[in-house]
Amino acid sequence: MHIPFCEKKCVYCDFYSIENLSPMEDFLRALHHEIDLYAGYGKKATFETIFFGGGTPSLLSPLQLDSILAHIHKVFLIESGAEVTVETNPGTVTKEKLAAFRSLGVNRLSIGVQSFHEDELKFLSRIHNSRQALECIQFAREVGFDNLSIDLIYALPDQSKERWEANLQKAVALGTDHISAYGLIIEDNTPLARMVSSRIVSPKPADEEAEFYEFTMEFLERRGFEHYEVSNYAKPGFRSRHNYNYWRHENYLSFGPSAHSFWREHGIARRWFNIASLSHYCSHLNENNLPLLTEEILTKEQLVTERILLGLRSDGLNLKKLYNEFDVITPSIHHSIIPALIEDGSATLQDDILRLTPKGYLLCDEICARLL
Repeated sequence: MHIPFCEKKCVYCDFYSIENLSPMEDFLRALHHEIDLYAGYGKKATFETIFFGGGTPSLLSPLQLDSILAHIHKVFLIESGAEVTVETNPGTVTKEKLAAFRSLGVNRLSIGVQSFHEDELKFLSRIHNSRQALECIQFAREVGFDNLSIDLIYALPDQSKERWEANLQKAVALGTDHISAYGLIIEDNTPLARMVSSRIVSPKPADEEAEFYEFTMEFLERRGFEHYEVSNYAKPGFRSRHNYNYWRHENYLSFGPSAHSFWREHGIARRWFNIASLSHYCSHLNENNLPLLTEEILTKEQLVTERILLGLRSDGLNLKKLYNEFDVITPSIHHSIIPALIEDGSATLQDDILRLTPKGYLLCDEICARLL
């Protein structure tokens, strides 16, 4: 569920959202209607995860969140014990609000901390401060959340290795179950991109960013976190089931402006994208039309490419399954590429599963291109 509202846009973010909350009720009516238009999928599958992303979904009131969840359960079959995640920004929730979210069946929070340093938060234009980040985590624990993820960003322009280590140390000391650690990306058409273009900000060189990444992998793995995707680390049993389904190429339905969906059945794989405009999204649904920007039928070549990319960036590519499922010639274990990757320490091969090592993660895109 893409909730397209923010109190303030961050300088680095290129996700679709608006800073005006006044259309919230119009959006919610349209969202309910969009869910209804996909009711037929409720007869095809049992859904095992629900994820509220954004934007800032923690701006929803408990009553608004309750209405969405109730409608989802009315239209779709949701399995018992489903993972229900709400992305949460410190500064947008109170202890009482988090308690209400937990009582509605939300059992996982993804908290957008980004940094525990005040100057870094200011540079990233976050609306919260370090104290609010700590309080959000504390409140979440106190009201019964036992599955907490936090987002952190490294390789900021003036960030030292020591300051990044302090962020990681704080995250671990707080008992975090899952950490998403992202290098700062300069996305087109963002304020940050304009700051770089005008030379107000100078991004870190690629080799220095790679050093931050290597340090992150080593630091978290030494402290018991599984590195199960390029940017994601989890204590045993706390992997994000929702995101893990993306990386395993599983079916998913998404709702809201700019939302992307993927559905594969009877040998046909479809992907479709919603319009990245709240006003157009609402007007389409008011006229009983799906708010689609585009849709496509994926070719076998596209699916194979995606399977390789998704498999290698997560916990491995099953070469035998790839061959059996798509009836394509996959790189043999005798092919020169794979032995070379194993020999130089970039990958391992066990039970037909090709996995990248920490060294290989640094070269993930290049390795994928070579295999393709």
